[in-house]
Amino acid sequence: MKYIERHLDKEEILKRISYFPVTAIIGPRQSGKTTLAHMLNPDVVYDLENPADVAALENPVLQLQRTKGLVVIDEIQRKPELFTTLRFLCDTRKDVRFCILGSASPDLIKKSSETLAGRVSYYVLMGFRKDDLPKDALQHFHFRGSFPRSLLAPDDAMSNQWRKDYIKTYCERDLPLLGIRITAYTMHKFWQMLAHYHANIINYSELGRSFGVSDVTIRHYIDILAGTFMVRLLHPFYANVGKRLVKRPKVYIRDSGILHTLLLIENSEQLYRHPKVGASWEGFALEAVCRALQKNDEEVFFYSVQSGAEIDLVWQHDGSMWGCEFKFQDAPVKTKSMVNAVQDLNLKKLWVIYPGSKEYNLAENIVVMPFEKIPVRWIY
Repeated sequence: MKYIERHLDKEEILKRISYFPVTAIIGPRQSGKTTLAHMLNPDVVYDLENPADVAALENPVLQLQRTKGLVVIDEIQRKPELFTTLRFLCDTRKDVRFCILGSASPDLIKKSSETLAGRVSYYVLMGFRKDDLPKDALQHFHFRGSFPRSLLAPDDAMSNQWRKDYIKTYCERDLPLLGIRITAYTMHKFWQMLAHYHANIINYSELGRSFGVSDVTIRHYIDILAGTFMVRLLHPFYANVGKRLVKRPKVYIRDSGILHTLLLIENSEQLYRHPKVGASWEGFALEAVCRALQKNDEEVFFYSVQSGAEIDLVWQHDGSMWGCEFKFQDAPVKTKSMVNAVQDLNLKKLWVIYPGSKEYNLAENIVVMPFEKIPVRWIY
């Protein structure tokens, strides 16, 4: 597999390491956390999937007091009692920094937040960014998704097989390790069903009837997938515009490659003939913009009113409202929905992101932007 530098992620993590005693890199399995941690040139690495390292940390204070510089502890969710030791060392040592890695775990976040409050910074690492990739990998980005082993596979068939195995392992191994007691079959079938709602406003009751469970159970399943970074819940933006607003969130499978495997799409040709190709591309482009914005999930929204005006992504910055619309079209045109939403929210600018190559204006504050020109950090 090719080795690809991840300059922006590395730069952001090093900034946090320089200031915070503990930096936590969290995210889904196989997103590249361990590889990136080794790129930081740590002085000591402990991997809690390695029995020798587990044994070495049986007496953590004695072991870690001998270290200095940058110490990486991988798969820390396997030994949560280490958080108390890290707090003690953070408060008594100034010559050591800790970088802890964990597969997405709500329990990990809760435990570290309570024990390391004020001492830890979190960095969510998903798969590759658009700007990480050479051209030969970029052409597969939408279909294969951002996970390194999926994207850099020798062909689509091997990529798809990797994703099938990933989904199976997630349901059978990862969820039980996080203390989640749901059968692998149940979660797999639910995840597949949810893929058909991708980029749509979610109806918990309808999903519950389809799956034969209560809407409370549906919310629980979705919370698990969202808490482990498999699913994005995009909440509506509430504004006092005197109109009937949509109040339920939209749901997205965060990685486009995982989405395609859940939809049983096996290659690019099948994808472009599939009825969900537009929704797939919307989620794919939305994730790229959200990463460029460098905002928390709670700071981005969609806007929709029951009369029809809708914007796929809106956010606030510097006292103004901004937005993005995503169109899987050759040449997007201005629509009444866009104009109404711009007026409702007084958007400073609306970008219409599409897969073409030409940038052009639809109005003074509505600009069509090619996907390839999404900046690594959003520029206003």
